[in-house]
Amino acid sequence: MVLKSRENSIGAWVFLIGIVIAILIGIITAFVLPWAKLIQYSSPLYGILVILGLIIGFNINVSEKDAQTFLVVGAVLVIVSRFGMESVTGSLIGIGLGDAVASTFSALLTLFVPATIIVAIKTVFSITRI
Repeated sequence: MVLKSRENSIGAWVFLIGIVIAILIGIITAFVLPWAKLIQYSSPLYGILVILGLIIGFNINVSEKDAQTFLVVGAVLVIVSRFGMESVTGSLIGIGLGDAVASTFSALLTLFVPATIIVAIKTVFSITRI
């Protein structure tokens, strides 16, 4: 019988839900919502992602070794998402995928930045403990 640790279950589920929501936001904003509705609903949608990112950052329990991995991966995701928004939009605009990719990257940024900042702050406080 396999025993599962439940210490990261809230953070892991919120992380999975946030990724799914970010991808759905990217697809829906590019193909389904007209611009008027997009402007109306973008603040609440991205607000939800920020709140989910904060929940992830506070609820994910990472050890000292795993904290470094999480922070490096989080920083890479933030950097790649930001640069990908600009470069991929220009190259995929001819086939109609530029807006979908840019909005997906933007939603992922909105999710990962708060989570990465919270884990970084928690790591700094754990390092400075005497």
